[in-house]
Amino acid sequence: MANHKSSIKRIRANAAKRLRNRYQAKTTRNAIKKLRNTTSKADAAPLLSKVISMLDRLAKKNVIHKNKASNNKSKLTKFVNTLS
Repeated sequence: MANHKSSIKRIRANAAKRLRNRYQAKTTRNAIKKLRNTTSKADAAPLLSKVISMLDRLAKKNVIHKNKASNNKSKLTKFVNTLS
């Protein structure tokens, strides 16, 4: 167990941040899956901008690596562009 007041607080803060990060990452993954399952470009276009925003936010907060976010955005954009 931690002995210092600051380390006890840090443990609490880390736990809260971990929960928030996991929630946001899981929500983003679900949004990506939903986007991948769309079949029409009209439905996918607004969803794509929302997913890209989510990915950028996760990369900015270092929840995911910036290159992973970039790769996901690229692949999803290509996917949406191939839809008719």
